[in-house]
Amino acid sequence: MSHPPIYLASNSPRRRELLKQIHVGFEPLLFRGAGRHDDDINEDTRPGEDAVTYVQRVARAKAEGGINRVRWRNLPPRLLLAADTTLELDGEIIGKPDNGEHAISILRELSGRTHQILTAVVVTDGERYAQRLSTSQVRFRPMQDAEIRRYVATGEAADKAGAYGIQGRAAVFVEEIRGSYTGIMGLPLFETAALLQEFGYPL
Repeated sequence: MSHPPIYLASNSPRRRELLKQIHVGFEPLLFRGAGRHDDDINEDTRPGEDAVTYVQRVARAKAEGGINRVRWRNLPPRLLLAADTTLELDGEIIGKPDNGEHAISILRELSGRTHQILTAVVVTDGERYAQRLSTSQVRFRPMQDAEIRRYVATGEAADKAGAYGIQGRAAVFVEEIRGSYTGIMGLPLFETAALLQEFGYPL
């Protein structure tokens, strides 16, 4: 007998692709937009908050927000998965760019340097919440300003932590990776599978 689909509390197409990769059925819980546009999911950083605390807090808030939406809509109870990804450089949290010029500025900072990608994953049945964290390092080769601008002009930098997607054209900037490729994409599959199995989801 097949397992019922889980709820995915995310608008991210990358997370949908990755769940399909490991044959996890899901139903997306559509949000109005990015978390900062939903009153109960605040993605703004708090004073003194480090990247680990931040990404875990936001992932948990997304999970709680998802469960609230399940209840508001009188949907049948199922497992729910939420995740958040952020980038850290020299202790500074770098989120999604506000616009094209902001994306250019972020990529200039990352050029020729190593940064850290953190993705927190939460699985919940509405009562119990379990969370895991994936941490990876990515080194970019030095980039020319013209190629940064060409990349941002493709639109790929928009709505992505650190203003790039490793699964797209930005792969040509990546000199070295240490950690989880799928974690850098936005959903570390090792940690995701372990969490689902904790709740009895067969993989």
